[in-house]
Amino acid sequence: MKLTTIGAAAAIALTAVGNAYADGHKKSETMEEEAVELSAAPAGEYALDKGHGYITFTYDHQGYSKPFVRWRSWDATLNWNPDAPEESAIEVTIDTSSIDTGVDKFDDHMRNADLFDVEKFPEITFTSTGLERTGPNTGVLTGDLTILGVTKAIDVDMKINKAAYNQRGESHKLGFSGRATLNRSDFGVDYAVPFVGDKVKIIIEAEFDEVKA
Repeated sequence: MKLTTIGAAAAIALTAVGNAYADGHKKSETMEEEAVELSAAPAGEYALDKGHGYITFTYDHQGYSKPFVRWRSWDATLNWNPDAPEESAIEVTIDTSSIDTGVDKFDDHMRNADLFDVEKFPEITFTSTGLERTGPNTGVLTGDLTILGVTKAIDVDMKINKAAYNQRGESHKLGFSGRATLNRSDFGVDYAVPFVGDKVKIIIEAEFDEVKA
């Protein structure tokens, strides 16, 4: 009986600790979101910090794994409005030949006509068309994505992580995270569907530096 009682008490204590942690974590996330001061980065044009910009995607490979693939070369220009972020705009260009799976032979396959056909379509582009704010530092960015010459509207869940003056770079800086999901077959990238997953999850982590006049 004593062991059972002790075990029950321990379980209750662990549950209480877990709940307290979860509540604290939620509060911490809320506080972190509220702490970003958008006006710390003034309005104007910002360019991608190519040393801190990542676009990766993942998909289901026959149920065995979810590989991660990235684009090594891409660029973006952001017109930032801290007073009305929904009026900000961004344009992104990806060099399709820069695809990086970590396997040279697979990179070559990704580049050929089965998939991204880089000789015919050397770029993927995204142009924003709007932003709906969902919180102090979050929103849904809408835009036109073009792959293989096919243009479709997509939504990107965005969060601004930080806006500040970067002492080292001697310029203002912005940092964002983005997440999106799409069906690759909608853009004609339908090789091996459904044997290899159609749904693609996109992960974006990017920093932007103020363009000085």
